[in-house]
Amino acid sequence: MLVKVYGSAVFGIDATTVTVEVNIDKGIGYHLVGLPDNAVRESSYRISAALNNNGFKLPGKKIIINMAPADIRKEGAAYDLTLAIGILAASQQIQSKNIDNYVIMGELSLDGSLQPISGALPIAIKAREEGFKHFILPSGNAKEAAIVDDIEVFGVNTIMEVIDHFNDDKKLQPTIVDTQAEFYKNIDFPEFDFSDVKGQESIKRCMEIAAAGGHNIILIGPPGAGKTMLAKRLPSILPPMSLHEALETTKIHSVVGKTKNSGLLYQRPFRSPHHTISDVALVGGGQYPQPGEISLSHNGVLFLDELPEFKRTVLEVMRQPLEDREVTISRARFTVTYPCSFMLVASMNPSPSGFFNDPSSPMTSSPQEMQRYLSKISGPLLDRIDIHIEVTPVPFEKLSDERKGEASVDIRKRVTASREIQSARFTAIKNVHYNAQMTVKHIRTYCQLSEESKTLLKNAMEKLNLSARAYDRILKVARTIADLDKATAISPTHIAEAIQYRSLDREGWLG
Repeated sequence: MLVKVYGSAVFGIDATTVTVEVNIDKGIGYHLVGLPDNAVRESSYRISAALNNNGFKLPGKKIIINMAPADIRKEGAAYDLTLAIGILAASQQIQSKNIDNYVIMGELSLDGSLQPISGALPIAIKAREEGFKHFILPSGNAKEAAIVDDIEVFGVNTIMEVIDHFNDDKKLQPTIVDTQAEFYKNIDFPEFDFSDVKGQESIKRCMEIAAAGGHNIILIGPPGAGKTMLAKRLPSILPPMSLHEALETTKIHSVVGKTKNSGLLYQRPFRSPHHTISDVALVGGGQYPQPGEISLSHNGVLFLDELPEFKRTVLEVMRQPLEDREVTISRARFTVTYPCSFMLVASMNPSPSGFFNDPSSPMTSSPQEMQRYLSKISGPLLDRIDIHIEVTPVPFEKLSDERKGEASVDIRKRVTASREIQSARFTAIKNVHYNAQMTVKHIRTYCQLSEESKTLLKNAMEKLNLSARAYDRILKVARTIADLDKATAISPTHIAEAIQYRSLDREGWLG
């Protein structure tokens, strides 16, 4: 008897429906075709044990299973339940009526219990697009998949629940999630708050500007100055994610199995990889590509602590994703594109010893060591960082002050108001939503200066030996400062403040 059941393969961050054709005929043997990997081939052992332990069995006949389309590689153990139900239906151990309305996925344990899978959200989205009415998967993924409306999601713990459902012995109950209500109920602030930061008022102002305009930022200061503490609190002042952004972010995390038992992601991601990370782990890839840290940071923050300690090859592969806000991974037979629109926050010591320009500590690095240390960061990478700010240690008087600083919730209100101004400004421009995304053409249109402002910027560039790359960055940041002030035009005051945030362009840093 021939039966068709349906599963799904995740490719990039999208899914492709897989038709599993199970044919049972006279003879002996188990043949699985359709480009399965080793984990899929091994499914026969898990299925056999699971069925035997639940009072069923593999039929002692010739079983041929085809997984179509055959040109897409099928990976992992998530097809166990699909194959098992197909075998039971083809051998008439369960009823097969309406089985073609279901997408079925799940990894079997030997006792018949089910383990969570990766990619439940994109699978559910694809199933709905293709007109499937029901989706059966492990209960650990049910909340995540139920985010998608217009499809019934059944979370199950064992294969017996699925068998009873198809045999009409005990019908499964769908998992219901009110996505809108859940989303707005769970919007909250991260555990880290700017009210915990003592002193550092100028740095907090700089972080507010970076959040308001979506600007990449680098913090330069000695060990213990608070660079990491400040970076961890940046997500708390970013505007709340929209429902569309939350779904997009959850989809990426679902692919790598980071949303099991959690459902929709409500907070902007904050990723902080170690400096020993490889380029593949950072931007994504591998023999069977997976999203990297920059894609897991999509709609959030990527924090690179001690930037010069990262391998130069790793930093260089970020240049194109920072510019295009997506990364394309090409292999001989396919190409995968992952989104990666994130804020880059980097930190570094000003010298190998860490105490250059620190008045309380002697400089112990030679000029040659300084240059070698700073040259690890290439000019093209710095081109993509709008704000450079020096962080100095907090004096004892500030540290011992018991008063709380300004809370993140208050800063976030100003940031959100600024983003709304920018969103209205760029309504008619595709793929530009905030100031950091402006191209040279947009800068010339929206960052026009008065003669006084032009003179100030010209004098600053000459006297401070600012590089040419600093010009457009200063204008972008000045536009954001003006938006925070709710000013239509960029004033000399805005230009003057923006000039302060180009430390690494000054003579004596990177030259």
